[in-house]
Amino acid sequence: MSLAFRLSCFTSPPNLTHQRISVRPKTPSHFPPPKLTTLPTIRAVKENSEHFAVSPAKPRWENILSTAASLYPFYVTAGGVVACLKPSAFSWFVERSPASYTLTLGLIMLSMGLTLEYKDLLGLFRQRPLSILFGCVAQYTIMPVFATLVAKIFGLPPSLSVGLILLGCCPGGTASNVVTLIAQGDVPLSIVMTVCTTLGAVALTPLLTKILAGTYVPVDAAKLSISTMQVVVAPILLGSYMQSAFPALVKIVIPFAPLFAVLAASLLACSVFSENVVRLKASMVAVTLPADLSLMARAQTMLSGEVGVVILSVLLVHIAGFFVGYISAAVCGFREAQRRAISIEVGMQNSSLGVVLATSHFTSPMVALPAALSAVIMNIMGSSLAFFWRYVDPSDSKETPTVEVK
Repeated sequence: MSLAFRLSCFTSPPNLTHQRISVRPKTPSHFPPPKLTTLPTIRAVKENSEHFAVSPAKPRWENILSTAASLYPFYVTAGGVVACLKPSAFSWFVERSPASYTLTLGLIMLSMGLTLEYKDLLGLFRQRPLSILFGCVAQYTIMPVFATLVAKIFGLPPSLSVGLILLGCCPGGTASNVVTLIAQGDVPLSIVMTVCTTLGAVALTPLLTKILAGTYVPVDAAKLSISTMQVVVAPILLGSYMQSAFPALVKIVIPFAPLFAVLAASLLACSVFSENVVRLKASMVAVTLPADLSLMARAQTMLSGEVGVVILSVLLVHIAGFFVGYISAAVCGFREAQRRAISIEVGMQNSSLGVVLATSHFTSPMVALPAALSAVIMNIMGSSLAFFWRYVDPSDSKETPTVEVK
């Protein structure tokens, strides 16, 4: 899901007649985003887009919808548990794949397009091109490289290797915008990076997948590109057009769009996961387990099979994305709020796109497994990191302003 934002100006403060307060920062400073308990609309300031303000208070029912949408990790985790215990619960959706998968992702991207105004995105890109460009480059270098390395180190089978590399070559996930907000990161930067990497996926995802995964199985980059165009770019452009053509209708729909997007993404990921549950269970029980074996020993035995390797591989790829994304941004001198946004954007992939491309263009259902597992793993990791950062002030001590009262 994506957060809408509009460029606006801060209103000038009233003149103080009794005393004059001047703020003199030691170095050029930027105020960190406020700690928020709800998910407001983000408005970037036109004069300096690194500042952003919170829109007026929303009705209570909209706050409830926003809060419900922020529970995406819970929905995915709960759905994964249901898929493990009763895979047939998703059979109605799985039986209609890949058409049901493609349509669902298209609707998710349409909901994202409804919340975007491209003139504002272009304005932000003109004001801060370096941070946006760096984030996009990091997205399409760090994750693909580490996905390839992990696949080789663990010696994954061809189908799982292709699935892991395809996941690494996907653009940033839209859930990263909400996670960045919770983490007190640079939300406008996160939104712009998500849009740019998503649009760039038309060319870069197929190209990188062919280069890195072409040694395992044949990869048709042209068909992958066409599919990406159909299920990602076209719905986003349609949503943006609808926003300008039917503003009254879009205004009614927008409050429901984020919640719909996260529920649809959860259904998509858990349905693919349920497809592979039988195969995973077969891997876990390949070795007969003694009846008197302790719960911990039983879990270790089950995870020592193929499923454990896949989970560990996906986990390591996302860890690399979060960690290397943050370190590289720090080395290049970006502020703390920007480092967090870049780290989260790089570490959180559009796993739904990986699922759709895997089920539409590869015969083995195991290709979609890394993306399906990623939907659960990355959201738990991203949310945990965000809640940790939420209680760590993102401002730099060197940029703390001094206040003089005269």
